[in-house]
Amino acid sequence: MTLRPEEISKFQEALQFAEKQVAALVEKHPDFFPIYTVNGRWYHEGELWTDWTGGFLAGMMWQFYLRARDPKWWELATHYSRLLEHRKHDRNVHDLGFIFLNTYLPWYELTGDQALLDVLITAGRTLAMRFQPKGKYLCSFIGPHSLFIDIMMNVPLVIFAALKTGDQELLEIGLAHCRTTRDYLVRPDGSTAHEGLFDVETGQFLGQSTHQGLSPESCWARGLAWSMYGFSKVYALTNNPEFLEVAERNAEYWITHLPEDKIPYWDFHADLSQPPPWGRQKESSAAAIAASGLWDLAKQTRSPERGLVYRNIALVMLSALCDPEYLAIETPGWEGILKHGVYHTRKNLGVDESVMWGDYFFVEGLTKVLTAEGNNS
Repeated sequence: MTLRPEEISKFQEALQFAEKQVAALVEKHPDFFPIYTVNGRWYHEGELWTDWTGGFLAGMMWQFYLRARDPKWWELATHYSRLLEHRKHDRNVHDLGFIFLNTYLPWYELTGDQALLDVLITAGRTLAMRFQPKGKYLCSFIGPHSLFIDIMMNVPLVIFAALKTGDQELLEIGLAHCRTTRDYLVRPDGSTAHEGLFDVETGQFLGQSTHQGLSPESCWARGLAWSMYGFSKVYALTNNPEFLEVAERNAEYWITHLPEDKIPYWDFHADLSQPPPWGRQKESSAAAIAASGLWDLAKQTRSPERGLVYRNIALVMLSALCDPEYLAIETPGWEGILKHGVYHTRKNLGVDESVMWGDYFFVEGLTKVLTAEGNNS
């Protein structure tokens, strides 16, 4: 099934706009790694909560290069990636996968340079130091008692490093984390909790919690997208069907609970009778993550029927995000790419703004689609 010419044109125009926005950002604020906008502008004072998003800006540069092989983007991508290399030893965050899988991995895949692979392996080993043997999970930056659903997007770095080095112990750490996440954060219906709490001394699971969702029992939209895409990435690395099953369970919940326009609200349990930010607040970044993940899952599933559904939903979401309601193409002065993203509702950070990961996964999803269609011009 091929895209209609008007769909291809719409996606190409969106990517051209994305390139324009990123080029303007790096010219105005060189060597700056923003997280979220305030009133549509990247450079501002304000809390970051944790430093985890540098790989998304540099990662967009790699996506732009992969699409058209423009040497300008190669130069920028390599420069901005080098600015992140020191993070390979960073033990303060659980997000090294976000930083290195979007930057050093495409760089390595394009060149085969051993030095780049060494950076990826070092970062994977650093991330693995967060492993809690009693509970069998990589702990979040909050502390050794805390497991985040977000880490499913980062654990592929540990598994990648293990497979490249043949380190069985490292591989077992990565796989154990996935199984603990599946058993304690992914619910039977495919919805997810943001956080799991554990007794550090015994490893006993104490209960589900949240920092960014509506409640411990709710399904924070971005967290579900992280889980679905993360388990899909782990399946791609391991070919282990137990992880594909989790991703498809997440996908089933996602698809059956989307509103009519296929762009989720920030939490699937939000009270839609209430105004933003706690009620009818859309979450474009969650849609972008899920669209890119569903595109991959469509090729991974063993059910042709499901594959068609995943592909179609991914395309519908990406198409909706290309409309001026979400794409800032008709919003003068807006410096991000996607509007109506959410960083942290509880802390009132980046709510109804552009967020760097939303922009990245939107670009990644569109690039995947146009590459598959052979329409990258």
